[in-house]
Amino acid sequence: MILKKYNSLFTVFIAAIIGLIAHKTISHFIIPKEFEDSFVYSTLLLYVLFALLSAVIISLLIMVKNTAENSVGFAFLAFTTLKMGIAYAFLRPIIHTQLPKTPTEKMNFFIVFIYFLIIETYVTIRILNNKQ
Repeated sequence: MILKKYNSLFTVFIAAIIGLIAHKTISHFIIPKEFEDSFVYSTLLLYVLFALLSAVIISLLIMVKNTAENSVGFAFLAFTTLKMGIAYAFLRPIIHTQLPKTPTEKMNFFIVFIYFLIIETYVTIRILNNKQ
C-alpha cells in the first residue's frame, strides 16, 4: 500500500534514468566531445536538477490532491510556471554567451526541459484520474 503512494515519484525517477541513458547515447554520436565538455551545465546535472524539480512538483500535487482534489490542475499550472522561472534562471548564462557551442547547448537544455514537462504532465493526468 505504501509503495502505491510513491508510484508517481518512482515513475519520475525511472523515466529520468531511461531518458538520461538515451540522451547520453544519442548525444555521444551527434554532439562533438569538445562542445559537451564546455557546456555550462552537464547533461547529468540537468537531469538531476529537473528530476528533483519534477519530484517536488509531483509530491506537492499529491498533497494538493489529498487536501483539495479540485485544485490539482491549477496547482500543476502554478508549479509548472514556477519551474519555468527556475529553468530560465539556469538558462540565462547559456543565452548570454555567443560561442559555436551555444545553439547545441540551448537545444540540449530545452530537450531535457520538455522531456520532464511531458513526464510531469503524464503523471499529473494519472493523479487526476485517480490512478496514482
